[in-house]
Amino acid sequence: MEHLLKHFFSKTIGCVDFDTTTVDDIRYDDYNPFIKILFIEAGAEVMVDFREYTLEQDALFFIKDGQWYKFSGKGTLLYYNRDFYCIQIHDKEVACDGLLYNNVYEIPVVFLDAEASRQTRQLIQEIKQEALHEESSMEEMIRIYLKQLIIRSTRMWKKTHDLADSNIAQEVEFIRKFSQLVEAHYTTHHNVADYANLLNITPKALSKRISRHSSKSPNDIIKERIILEAKRLLIHTDLSVKEIGYKLGYEDPAYFVRLFTNQADTSPLLFRKKYTEGEKVQ
Repeated sequence: MEHLLKHFFSKTIGCVDFDTTTVDDIRYDDYNPFIKILFIEAGAEVMVDFREYTLEQDALFFIKDGQWYKFSGKGTLLYYNRDFYCIQIHDKEVACDGLLYNNVYEIPVVFLDAEASRQTRQLIQEIKQEALHEESSMEEMIRIYLKQLIIRSTRMWKKTHDLADSNIAQEVEFIRKFSQLVEAHYTTHHNVADYANLLNITPKALSKRISRHSSKSPNDIIKERIILEAKRLLIHTDLSVKEIGYKLGYEDPAYFVRLFTNQADTSPLLFRKKYTEGEKVQ
């Protein structure tokens, strides 16, 4: 398993190749703090935040720091911290909370045709080759290749999801803004009215705008984000269900258990048992 790692003061980027014999060596905890781009070949199985994908063609997955994932197969994992790439001057579509990492469809994957796969492999190879140099411009060159990869992928994602129409794109961007507010406040703001207030519109107007281009209501998006975090905490911490509920802003443990069970179709304890007994997280 080939592994390249570069540090530039507080900035880090790494690249690790894997195949079916070495994929188990990529431990979740080692890479969880990083933003990740997973290039993986057809035939692999991938799970991101408990959504499963069986790949019929090569693909790129864009996985945020803290996001739950596991995978099998052959490919390359690129990973980097926010200091390396996510500075404010970067275009909002291709930054760490850009379309690939935070979109209303909650789809973190771009499927690649033969030419897109070839270009992706080439960019990954360029990053590897540049990392072997000790030139003063090495860091910036690696960042340029990384940005090219993200820009190309963003264009493919937008084309696949029909965002060429500026009116549709504007509405989807509004929904994404709402989703970003949920991401920032879900532990303290549990109601649609809270977010409508932040957006300076009425709850009814917020629901109407969301429903135009999403099958989910604002309340669905809020509750799903809360339950997603609960699932992550159940798997990767030893916190009790009561402690998790409190961490997510719920003082009444019984109410939190009912909410989780209604949303996940299983109790918190049964969910924890399913994903921690007999299943190894990559």
